[in-house]
Amino acid sequence: MEGSAVGITAKQISKQFGQTKVLQNVDLSIRNGELISLLGPSGSGKTTLLRIIAGLDYANYGQILFGDQDYTHVPVRKRQIGFVFQQYALFRNMTVFDNVAYGLKIKPRGERLPKKDIKERVHELLEVVQLTQYEQRYPDQLSGGQKQRVALARALAVQPKALLLDEPFGALDTKVRKELRHWLKKVHRDFQMTTIFVTHDQEEAFDIADRVVVMNEGRIEKIGTKEEMAVQTDNLFVSEFLDIGSHI
Repeated sequence: MEGSAVGITAKQISKQFGQTKVLQNVDLSIRNGELISLLGPSGSGKTTLLRIIAGLDYANYGQILFGDQDYTHVPVRKRQIGFVFQQYALFRNMTVFDNVAYGLKIKPRGERLPKKDIKERVHELLEVVQLTQYEQRYPDQLSGGQKQRVALARALAVQPKALLLDEPFGALDTKVRKELRHWLKKVHRDFQMTTIFVTHDQEEAFDIADRVVVMNEGRIEKIGTKEEMAVQTDNLFVSEFLDIGSHI
């Protein structure tokens, strides 16, 4: 299934809540089809940056570009973003099929696909996430890992410009997390979707991403691949946070 992925650029993004500076002059350029991880301790600003890119929150200063178009003030419903959250956010009274189809069914009548096409797309995605045999089950009948795969299928169903994941595996045990990381990387290769993955887990960040963005106190401290991050740096926070020379 073809998507319409775009590169995303954040320019000089700043955000305050009251007197607290949550983001400070953040610049970030994400290439079309790239998978990046936002990595940092609690309170570093990574989820706030994700929410501003999504349109769920707005910056006090700065600009968000999708491709070469200014999306700074575009409302969330018009950004064509796919979301996956830690707590699944599935509708408990809907089957797996209807959860995945939800975003397609609520489109305005003039934009909505015919029922036959919706059914084909949902079946295609359930095959991708290996849940075809569960389409008539309800969320309460699924494991945590299965629920998160349904959530990802639902996010992909609307063919978003970008996929944003906020600690999506945080509530799962270590074995399931590793399985889902491997599976998500495969899905990303297949769809070539511009993807931003928020995590506080260093192993997860380096295992899954093309590049990792290390954040602290509302600033980006360093951006790079696993190999680039392993190089000694003068940045004291990065050296201590990543324990460079030890386990990267």
